[in-house]
Amino acid sequence: MALTNREIADLFDTIADMLQIKGEIIHRVMAYRNVAGAVRELPRDLRAIAADGELETIPFVGKIIAEKLTELLETGQLEFYNRLAEEVPPGVVEILHVNGVGPKKAKQFWDAGITTLAALETAATEGKLRDMAGMGAKSEAKILEGIESYKRRAANTRIRLGDALPTAESILSRLMALPSVLKGEIAGSIRRGKPTIGDVDLLVASYDAKPIMDTFVTLPEVSRVLGHGDTKSSIETHSGLQVDLRVLAPERWGTAIQYFGGSQAHNIHTRELALQQGYSLNEHALTPVNGGDPLLFDSEEALYEFLGLQWVPPEIREDWGEIEAAQAKKIPTLITINDIRADLHMHTTWSDGKLSIREMAEAAIKRGREYICITDHSKNATIANGLSVERLLAQREEIRRVDAELRPFRVFHGVELEIKADGDLDYPDDVLAELDFVVASLHVGLRQPREQVTARLLNAIRNPHVDLIGHPRGQLVNERDPADLDMDAVFAAAKESGIALEINANPHRLDLEASLARRAAELGIWIAIDTDAHSEADMDNLRYGITTGRRAWLTAANVINTWPLATFEQWIAGRGKA
Repeated sequence: MALTNREIADLFDTIADMLQIKGEIIHRVMAYRNVAGAVRELPRDLRAIAADGELETIPFVGKIIAEKLTELLETGQLEFYNRLAEEVPPGVVEILHVNGVGPKKAKQFWDAGITTLAALETAATEGKLRDMAGMGAKSEAKILEGIESYKRRAANTRIRLGDALPTAESILSRLMALPSVLKGEIAGSIRRGKPTIGDVDLLVASYDAKPIMDTFVTLPEVSRVLGHGDTKSSIETHSGLQVDLRVLAPERWGTAIQYFGGSQAHNIHTRELALQQGYSLNEHALTPVNGGDPLLFDSEEALYEFLGLQWVPPEIREDWGEIEAAQAKKIPTLITINDIRADLHMHTTWSDGKLSIREMAEAAIKRGREYICITDHSKNATIANGLSVERLLAQREEIRRVDAELRPFRVFHGVELEIKADGDLDYPDDVLAELDFVVASLHVGLRQPREQVTARLLNAIRNPHVDLIGHPRGQLVNERDPADLDMDAVFAAAKESGIALEINANPHRLDLEASLARRAAELGIWIAIDTDAHSEADMDNLRYGITTGRRAWLTAANVINTWPLATFEQWIAGRGKA
């Protein structure tokens, strides 16, 4: 059976894991890791690219890697991988994916004869790890927590929003170009902006479905056709994403997009409301229960209005009170991307970013921003080239120069301050006092007990020089569980101190998540929606943060980077940043 792009990418990731466990140099490890990422994101079948002689046009693919890809495509095997697999047991690679286990520790377990996840769990449960070098009872407990987390992630087949949405948009745009298509939209979990999705649902309105279906099942992204019908077809892309397409008559659009937009809980509540008014609601029509012709709606707005409801934005259709608010006509005007004036969390080449200060500023200007905060990493973020105090002060001079050259656009000098594992902050207060804006973030010690990790965050919140808590729970969607924080204590401290909490727009983070951001805003806590950009492309992730903010029922009034420049300057001055 031919290997898919995703299977080949997974194999290269496994090779990178094996090399890392063996202690190979990081550049060799990243060579395979980068190729895995590039192959996973390819919109075309790797076989077609190979047939065109274009393997070396793929990012990170040179002559040697192209030869390995060719071997895989022609034989379904890779001798290099097979040799590695004889050296490094597959179970040791799996152990590497447990939170808190790095390559050295995986190798340590391997040397001790622990070569499977099950064996590691047994050893930890029986207290046999604590006597190993660098281990103890607490380390053992963390290993068990990490194994449970890994099992949950392994059982999760959902895909990140940021991975699914671009594919969905690309496919829909090509279908919309067909002459018989009258309208189309992405439905399901993507339309509601959930952080992860199961599959992609596309709806298209047309009176001639056949050419649409025929085009859909022959798109370059198609790895397998799962179904090809008259009005519904399903395909699987080379990246493993399932996409379902439905074609319907335009006059039935309103009920269809409402139904397939979900959520299930929202739809059940809406159907119950329709029944109370004497109608049965499904994806096709609104039908009188006592007989009579069905009522058709060519728009959602018309359907909601008929039911006596204010139109409900898709992002809040979770049965979290939106039906009651719609009945009372009290759904607020939710934040949009056009409300954003600034980005308060950005990185440059001074730490681990890709662009200079001026280049980041110019990219922000192109996107309509009025001011930004440059917040490179502090000194203890060594893996991210964190800034020593001396480099931080040198950076200030460059920021002041760029700021003066780009007026009236403003560039403020900030930092992403490391909250260290012992709870201390990475710079002393006299250094922090010199900065315009301080973002404090948890990056290490995320698996500490609740009391300990919460105390660390509270220490940062209560520091008078800290203005914003970045990605507060430290989660990575589908990769790492959030820190076990006492969010009641966090919210109480944030409210008292007057600082802001961040919705990090990076689709790998989306932290704070919507339910927590909504609660924070209801308590009167300021929210910032930032990109945490390390490149110009990262700035376009803002839409994911805005979607999360909308799911949190946020308005522009809740979000500090919607403020005009003068208001922001007044706020930071009031926090001692004159």
